[in-house]
Amino acid sequence: MKGNRRYIQGYNAQAVVNEQQIVIAAEITADAGDFSHLRPMLTAALSELDAAGIKERPEVVVADAQYWNEQHMDDVTGEHGIPVLIPPDSGKRKDERPGWSGGRYAFMRKVLETDLGRETDRRRQTAIEPVFGHTKHNRKFTSFRRRGRAAVRTEWRLIMMSHNLTKLYRHQIATAGA
Repeated sequence: MKGNRRYIQGYNAQAVVNEQQIVIAAEITADAGDFSHLRPMLTAALSELDAAGIKERPEVVVADAQYWNEQHMDDVTGEHGIPVLIPPDSGKRKDERPGWSGGRYAFMRKVLETDLGRETDRRRQTAIEPVFGHTKHNRKFTSFRRRGRAAVRTEWRLIMMSHNLTKLYRHQIATAGA
């Protein structure tokens, strides 16, 4: 995988979660950026929901700015009828990206400036970011132990499954206490 000015032996871990931080889909890729992963991750999530017999579909797909890919956004909306909300600019950027003005970029910025847009993006931040933070910081999972794509994919899915089991355990403890 291309790293910072060099190639590194590693993978990019991806996850799709619901609002309760339950991991729906977990995949790995050798691509450093997230640009080309919106459609594949939504497809994986929908496939997992189908396999589990869950008929409900996401009401909206939200992702961070690195997932901005107009073709993928069009495919998700067109094929699945699910609106996509992705900020065209990263949270650190104060101004628009050079060349990213007008059209869809301006429309998405206006949507994100509405109360509903801000609230939806805030829910994204509180859904996915804690999953990765908990995995990296609290569980100290910062690198894969296995080698090879299949082994790393299995390892990542086991880590995410154990995350879900922890959530389930905490929910049961809270319910039993109430």
